[in-house]
Amino acid sequence: MPGNGLDNGAAGGRRLSIREWPEGERPREKLLARGPGALSEAELLAIFLRTGVPGKSALDLAKALIAGHGSLRALLNADEAAFTRMPGLGRAKYAQLQAVLELARRHLGEALRHGDAITSPAAMREYLSARLRDLAHEVFVCLFLDTRHRIIRDEELFRGTLDGASVYPREVVKRALGLNAAAVIFAHNHPSGVAEPSAADRAITRRLVDALALVEVRVLDHFVVGEGAPVSFAERGLI
Repeated sequence: MPGNGLDNGAAGGRRLSIREWPEGERPREKLLARGPGALSEAELLAIFLRTGVPGKSALDLAKALIAGHGSLRALLNADEAAFTRMPGLGRAKYAQLQAVLELARRHLGEALRHGDAITSPAAMREYLSARLRDLAHEVFVCLFLDTRHRIIRDEELFRGTLDGASVYPREVVKRALGLNAAAVIFAHNHPSGVAEPSAADRAITRRLVDALALVEVRVLDHFVVGEGAPVSFAERGLI
C-alpha cells in the first residue's frame, strides 16, 4: 500500500526521487506552501543540499548526515574534515554551509537593532548564544553602545583556551574611548557548557566596572554563555 512517498518506491522497489513525490511532500514546495516551521530538520537540510548521491535522495542524505553526527547542531558545528567525510559533500558545500551560518548570526545581530536602541533581551540572548555557545575556546566580546544604547560596534576583544581568556581592563577602556561609547555590554562563553559565573568572572567584571566608571562609561550587563540561556550578571544583581 502506498505511503507518503518518503519510504516507498514505484513498482519493482525503485525508490522515488524527490521530483517524483507528490508536490505537497517535496521539501521546497512544502516550505513555500506551509512555511519553514512545517519542515523537519532533515527536510530543511535537504533543501540546502539540493541533490543527493547515488542511492540516496537529498532527504535520505540529510537524514544520514544528522544521524551520523548525532544531531543537527553537531553537524552544523562539524569542522571541514568531519563534514566532508560523507560521500558527496566537498569543500564547496562546507563553504556554503559556513556562509549560511554566518548569515544567520548576522541576522540575529541585526535583530538587536530594533528602532533606536536595544529593546529585546531575548534577541540579545539568542544572538550571543548563536555566536559564542559552540566555540571550543573562550572568547570575550564587547558591545559598545552610544548614549541611546544603540550598538556602535560589536567586537571580540580577547580570546583564550579552555582554561580561560586574559581580559585587560586598560584595553577595554581604550577601545571604549576610541569609539566614544557611553555604555557597554560584555559577554563570554564557557566551553564546558556550564554558564554559571565563576569567581574569576565576577572579579574581572568588578575590575571592568571600576575602570570604565573612571571615564564615565556604564557597564549595563555581562552575559555568560553556555548550554541553555545565557546568564545575566545584571539579573543576578552582580552589577
